Amino acid sequence: MLSIQILCIGKLKEKYWKEACAEYAKRLSGFCRFSIVELEESRVPENPSQAQIDHALKEEGARILAKTGSAALIALCIEGREMSSPALSKELQLAAVNGISKLAFAIGGSWGLSGDVKRAAKHKLSMSPMTFPHQLARVMLCEQIYRAFQIANDGKYHK
Repeated sequence: MLSIQILCIGKLKEKYWKEACAEYAKRLSGFCRFSIVELEESRVPENPSQAQIDHALKEEGARILAKTGSAALIALCIEGREMSSPALSKELQLAAVNGISKLAFAIGGSWGLSGDVKRAAKHKLSMSPMTFPHQLARVMLCEQIYRAFQIANDGKYHK
């Protein structure tokens, strides 16, 4: 069974975001080993310099890479490739067929992802050219992973 984890910088604070992620995690349990790992966000001053932002990104990137292990890493970033839900489903199926047993999706903090994480990623994925709050992006990713499994299994969820 495929193992999928979402590595996130920062914690969900609002109950409704937590409940949405928990619902998709429950639904995904029949398709894969699914987990969400929340990693500490680096602190920066209110008006940080670029050097302070770069330092925070480097720290957060090291936390993500330390948790990736042997998983194939997929970085969510604006410069990533956009794909349809059926295309994501096909990518997950291809990963399994090609012997990849672990996938890790990385969602950065408010400053994005470090260059180290992007370079280590097997794929870069963009959810949209629009910018979303990181909490919403996490819920959207959970939903899209669930949708991908529904598509692969001819479920009724995807119409």
